Amino acid sequence: MASTPRIYRRTDAGTRAWESADANVPVEHRRILGLLDTDAHADVIRGFLRRYSDKLIFDWLDRLVQLGLVEFTSAEAQHDLDFTSSLKLSELVAEDKKRLAQDAQIAGAVIASKGAYLSAERLKYAPSPTRAPAETLLLIVEDDPDQAALAELRVAAAGYKVALVATAEEMAKALKQAVPDLLLLDVMLPDGDGFDILGNLRRHPDYALMPIVMLTVKATTGDIEHGLALGADGYVTKPYSKDVLAETIGRVLKRE
Repeated sequence: MASTPRIYRRTDAGTRAWESADANVPVEHRRILGLLDTDAHADVIRGFLRRYSDKLIFDWLDRLVQLGLVEFTSAEAQHDLDFTSSLKLSELVAEDKKRLAQDAQIAGAVIASKGAYLSAERLKYAPSPTRAPAETLLLIVEDDPDQAALAELRVAAAGYKVALVATAEEMAKALKQAVPDLLLLDVMLPDGDGFDILGNLRRHPDYALMPIVMLTVKATTGDIEHGLALGADGYVTKPYSKDVLAETIGRVLKRE
């Protein structure tokens, strides 16, 4: 693993290799090149490639650097959160598009029957909890007062600490105070789109690996595919039952 913080960027040669979909560049190398349409901290790249070990990811990055497709700087980067601006999602290579479409179809069927879906791939490689439930913080972002009160009640009843905010601006302030063990994020907020917020978080080194589950009524296949592409760990659709929410939280935090 890299010994000092690194900020990676795609070179002009790397852009040409990615745009041409050069078959000589392995798919996961192209996946990394696709993510690097803007400067990215190594943790952000790891957040999108959880299925692989850190060593393998950094081996790939080193190889791309050797080939002149990627360059990096070593720095302690400072980041500001801006959830009001729309984030452009990097175009995914054809293999990822196909996989995401298949995942979205499966997720839609699971949501229709169970009311919730979690990405098995992301769960498998998520870190195990190190704190007891009473010390585990869940941040709920929900602007509807009734929905917010219900979610807070059900999360607290499951034994977790709860922080509740109603806007993207309030969430940004809460995140600066403490990074939660799980973020439950509404999609339709008065000052931002939950998908834009999700994408912004996944590009930020402090939140790239933070578990995020979308709480939403928007559960079409297109919505699900968009959320998975941006890095959502799962979906819970409204209205949801006490058991569904508690079970989803337990699975994300590996307590069930």
